Amino acid sequence: MPQNQRESLLYTVMMCFVMVLWMSVYNVALQYGTLNLEVLEKGWIGFPFAYVFGMCCDWFVASKIAKGVAFGYLLKPQDPPLKKILCISGGMVVCMVILMSFYGACEAAFHTGAWGEIPWIWLRNIPRNFIMALPFQFLIAGPLVRRVFRRLFPVGTVLA
Repeated sequence: MPQNQRESLLYTVMMCFVMVLWMSVYNVALQYGTLNLEVLEKGWIGFPFAYVFGMCCDWFVASKIAKGVAFGYLLKPQDPPLKKILCISGGMVVCMVILMSFYGACEAAFHTGAWGEIPWIWLRNIPRNFIMALPFQFLIAGPLVRRVFRRLFPVGTVLA
């Protein structure tokens, strides 16, 4: 877990990169109905804009909501680190899926011109994205990014 604001920013940069890239490819694969090189290319091409939007959503909105709910209602200071990780990560996934599914709906409308379909696309995408993002966060992205983060930045090396 990040220990200060600078560590938190570095961690967010890394986590957003992994999650947004994976979810970009996943959503293109859903759209195409397959996973192949064309899907990987389309996911990679759409990634930069999604990443910038995702970073802004994560840093300015989702993290504040997830940490506020977690520390306000679910966690006590003496709770074990694993409980803190699961509560905050779960809250982040919920917030980010809602926000990024809206981004995806707007992007789809931009490409198709079906601006009136945004609410329906958004509502359809939320459960589709949630069933991929939550297990991916808990089982792969979270442990991977935490491990890489602490290897790159041992505790106490990034000063506040």
